[in-house]
Amino acid sequence: MDNLQQMLLTATGETLFMTFLSALFVVLLGLPLGVLLVITDRGSIWEQPLLNRVLGALVNFGRSTPFIILMVAVAPLTRLIVGTTIETKAAIVPLVIAAVPFMGRLVEQSLREVDPGLVEAAVAMGSTGRQIIFKVLIPEALASLVRGTALMVINVLGYSAMAGAIGAGGLGDLAVKWGYMRFQNDVMYWSILVLVLLVQLIQFFGDRLAAGVTKR
Repeated sequence: MDNLQQMLLTATGETLFMTFLSALFVVLLGLPLGVLLVITDRGSIWEQPLLNRVLGALVNFGRSTPFIILMVAVAPLTRLIVGTTIETKAAIVPLVIAAVPFMGRLVEQSLREVDPGLVEAAVAMGSTGRQIIFKVLIPEALASLVRGTALMVINVLGYSAMAGAIGAGGLGDLAVKWGYMRFQNDVMYWSILVLVLLVQLIQFFGDRLAAGVTKR
């Protein structure tokens, strides 16, 4: 039992490392992507139809590519950036690439829920594009953005389990190599339970944070 606890602790640490470091990069890249998808649309504050179509096509392409295939496809890039394709840190590159399009769409959806009348009023008062983005769109959509971020983190957590199953470490690696391949069902079930608990915790804190933002 002590050995199982140690394996679970190590694997959980690796999963949290992959998930939250990847999520940080996803937010940094996905938020501006979502903003661009909104402000470059027809009739928006920085209308650029061609750029909007290109970004939309790239996002759709990224979202439609299965994660396992994506990991293999970006292996040369992963090796170039981190020097390997099989360790825990190597999973971060495909995790970010897979989740950024998803985050971009979540941000776009959240920003489109903002009352257009607020944007029109800001434009009428002479606000710049930067002011509209940072003082109208993002603040008004903040609660929805928080919920979307929580959903993205859960999505990345699921991807990390798949990445672990093919050599990146973490709970997915533990469940497959020790639980499934060595017929140690208790290891597999405990790994699943920890993943479920992590999802519940992420969703709980995401909902609480969103509720706090909504009250303010």
